[in-house]
Amino acid sequence: MVTNIKSLAMASPSKVAHQISTAIVKPSPLPKVEGTERCNLTPWDLTMISLNYIETGLLFTNPPPSNTMDQVADCLKASLSAVLFHFYLLAGRLVTEKDDDGLTVSIEYCNNKGGAEFIRAVADNITVRDVLAINADVPSFIPSLFPYYGTVNYDGHSLPLLALQVTELADGVFIACSMNHAIADGSSFWHFFQSWAEISRKTLRSEFDQDFTVTHPPITERFFINNISPPIKLPFNNPDQFIYKYKPPSNLRTRSFHFSSNSIAQLKSTANDQPETTSSISSFQALCSLLWRSITRARTLQPDETTTFRLTSDARLKLRPPLSAEYFGNFVTKICVTTTAGDLLKNDIGWAAQLLNQGVAAHDDKEIRSTTAKWMEEPVILNPSKLSMSNVSMNSSPRFGVYECDFGWGKPVGLRNGSTFKANGVVWSWRFIS
Repeated sequence: MVTNIKSLAMASPSKVAHQISTAIVKPSPLPKVEGTERCNLTPWDLTMISLNYIETGLLFTNPPPSNTMDQVADCLKASLSAVLFHFYLLAGRLVTEKDDDGLTVSIEYCNNKGGAEFIRAVADNITVRDVLAINADVPSFIPSLFPYYGTVNYDGHSLPLLALQVTELADGVFIACSMNHAIADGSSFWHFFQSWAEISRKTLRSEFDQDFTVTHPPITERFFINNISPPIKLPFNNPDQFIYKYKPPSNLRTRSFHFSSNSIAQLKSTANDQPETTSSISSFQALCSLLWRSITRARTLQPDETTTFRLTSDARLKLRPPLSAEYFGNFVTKICVTTTAGDLLKNDIGWAAQLLNQGVAAHDDKEIRSTTAKWMEEPVILNPSKLSMSNVSMNSSPRFGVYECDFGWGKPVGLRNGSTFKANGVVWSWRFIS
């Protein structure tokens, strides 16, 4: 179901994307929900409530001449409505209830309310090469390609939990997705993106079956570990006590670095061949140790200063029994490994990789349950401004099926992030294609 709500001005000559129309899109067919459905948030959801929306966009070359941009946009909008039937919680809104003991935050869905936002934009003086920005800082126009740049998850009380922006470039298309991070983690984000692309691909190629199926339907029922009884009450009286409107420093630079498969293989071999290495080091662990040491060296920390590498980990398969990969929500934890700057830099890359390897191995079912129990005793809401200037935080994963998102005219040729967690020492890792 699609409802047009406004039309915006056409583009100006500046190198920036300009929105030309926006609409609220609801699931079609409507889910079998009577009245209002309430979905309680888990500890991992609530931890994210003060962070930015997850914002990532994919870059495509132009569709074939047989498909006009209007046809492509209509297809994307119709397939969004269809995929929301499966991911209907994304069409809801956040609600907060307060009493003398604290407050609870949950998702509320009703067929007669809410919906996701679908935006069309144009940037006819921005090219695919401009967006890729090979060997250069991330361009200043990138924020204009995203609908909710800088928005925090708690804003999902009044804003849609999901917004998509399709921007027509001079020689390509950029499809950006802003998803409330209190609703879903990176795995769930790409689960949705791939499912949307699957339905769009069928629609554009006139193969769309009317049962609205997707290959991997999501499991939307929330999972509460350790027999936690929802709803979870946060020990606050006012959102101002835990919502932080973080703004990155004005001089913060963002840059992409590309590592070829050959260089990654050589890095892995080097880490595993060093005498300190007693376990099998993965390619990703070797890359993380390289980045950790390089950033720490560039910061010129004192030898006795501590530095921590924070690695985001999908905990679904670490549980016993494991949680399904199709679980839709947040289920990520942080693996933290700490040493001194002096020890990190005086030893080789294999030594740092060994520390990371040990941290990953120790992060098991017992550790996850213990960490959750501690959080329940003293809830912690993540605050980007408190990230130490001596630490490094690795986010995302090269395992995400980024380049499997074919909407019907070919796979993406590039990727860009929006405002998600921009801070000194924050790193994002993606699989790259030439």
